[in-house]
Amino acid sequence: MASQLDAIVMGAGFGGLTAAIKLKEAGFGRVVVLEKADRIGGTWRENTYPGACCDVPSRLYSLSFALNPDWSRAFSPQAEIRDYMERVAKQFGVMDLFRFNTEVEKAVWDDAAGLWTVTVKGGESLSAPVLVSGLGQLNKPGYAGIPGRETFKGDSWHSAGWRHDVDLTGKTVGCIGAGASAIQYIPEIARTAGKVVVFQRTPNYVVPRLDKPFSDFEKRLYRTFPALDRLNRWFIWQMMDLRFNAFKQGTKSAEAFKGLALKYLDEVVTDPVLKARLTPDYPIGCKRVLISDDYYQALMRPNVELVTEAVSAVSANGVQTADGVEHGCDVLVYGTGFVTTDFISPVEIVGAGGKTLNAAWKDGAEAYLGVTVSGFPNLFMLYGPNTNLGHNSIIVMIESQVGYLVEAMKELKRRGAKAMSVKDEAFKKFNVELQHDLTKTAWAGSCSSWYKTASGKITNNWGGDTATYRRLMRTPRLADYEVA
Repeated sequence: MASQLDAIVMGAGFGGLTAAIKLKEAGFGRVVVLEKADRIGGTWRENTYPGACCDVPSRLYSLSFALNPDWSRAFSPQAEIRDYMERVAKQFGVMDLFRFNTEVEKAVWDDAAGLWTVTVKGGESLSAPVLVSGLGQLNKPGYAGIPGRETFKGDSWHSAGWRHDVDLTGKTVGCIGAGASAIQYIPEIARTAGKVVVFQRTPNYVVPRLDKPFSDFEKRLYRTFPALDRLNRWFIWQMMDLRFNAFKQGTKSAEAFKGLALKYLDEVVTDPVLKARLTPDYPIGCKRVLISDDYYQALMRPNVELVTEAVSAVSANGVQTADGVEHGCDVLVYGTGFVTTDFISPVEIVGAGGKTLNAAWKDGAEAYLGVTVSGFPNLFMLYGPNTNLGHNSIIVMIESQVGYLVEAMKELKRRGAKAMSVKDEAFKKFNVELQHDLTKTAWAGSCSSWYKTASGKITNNWGGDTATYRRLMRTPRLADYEVA
């Protein structure tokens, strides 16, 4: 019975949700979405820290075929995005395709049968001709290799596993890391904590979010005139896509973007010493550009201290820095990001000839158009290698990838073929050209970031705008595939 499935999808984030809907609409209704947690949501289920919200405007950080006129704010909070995803799943009748509390351990391709066999925790196996990874890039917490974490006597946690049962009132809270998540929760906890010590490794460029609530009138307007909502979404997408020029090295757009960030810093932070410690010394965009309306303001509170000495270790009573100082803390929060360059390594993927995906990616993850990998027939990735963005909404990329997946499955069905595998020469040619394009971007700068491996290979980001990607993804270029 399991072999009667059309496809197996791993992960119930935006990728898995979109795949379930669009595959069902295309007539591939025998789909199962395997999710290790107990509900839909992906990163918006996992990250519940105070102040968690999206840094892409709400109207664009939503599915184009499931507009939401009732967003509460210009930038959606975490729970609202998670609830939107669950509502969309029910609206499109795909909730029965999800299997929760089901963790995938291994997937093996059988060339003779033309099937992927997926084994889940507990030993059960399922088979289907197509395997889809919707596991994303931001699902495995990282701790930056800081030693001594296990010796700390107080409560501690990673931002992706927030301890809401711990009252921070009056306590000294050490926040290790000052990235995209940290700049959201630091202002929140600074309101109640006795003291917040922020350990910053590298300053970030920060631009204002300009967030605001939507009025009841605006919601009624979008509800009454959905075409207006769609037009607004299209306009935001176009404006954000133009920002890609700001991520090209040496452009006027990059200089203007840098000027905007430094002007914001200059206007908000009046202390020259603090301002100097918050000023980056690398090209804008090399690391993720952050958006916030209250982070700089929080750093100027009397109960917030910014430490820029490197963290050397965690001790029983706090955090030790490279200058030999021990900073006493009652609670530690790790805002140290995620292991982003491993992609789907928690799942063992075995392709043709017994080759594992981790072996294929030993020098850094790569894929053809971010979706398929040579030697792994009928494996399609959503939000895979080199499809992350610094300037636009990942939802745009995911919808393009799911459309590509659907067209590929239609072609397999039309031909009565068992397998579709990207040719090795097409795979290599694409990635050589992509890496060349990426050398011209800010991400290739001298800073360290989650966009690239320790060797400097950029494995996460796309090398162009989303309009170009959408054109490339309209339909599979069959000359680049072996279909049999």
